Amino acid sequence: MPATEPVPWDTDEFVAPVGVPLVDLLDRLLATGVVVSGDLVIAIAEVPLIRLSLHALLSSVNKKVPAPWADGGPL
Repeated sequence: MPATEPVPWDTDEFVAPVGVPLVDLLDRLLATGVVVSGDLVIAIAEVPLIRLSLHALLSSVNKKVPAPWADGGPL
């Protein structure tokens, strides 16, 4: 029977994660903003019946940046 090497989560020593943590990735994406676009077409026999379009902007909100509206915005 061949000797198996221990997996990183079974050892007592600390192993640094490889890559970028998810929290850092989300922080970077939301700081600059992300645009998500997509189309979904439901068709039967190559006849399109329903078309759904998705356009979304994901971004963080900062209190230090003033609202572009004169009255402070809709909220």
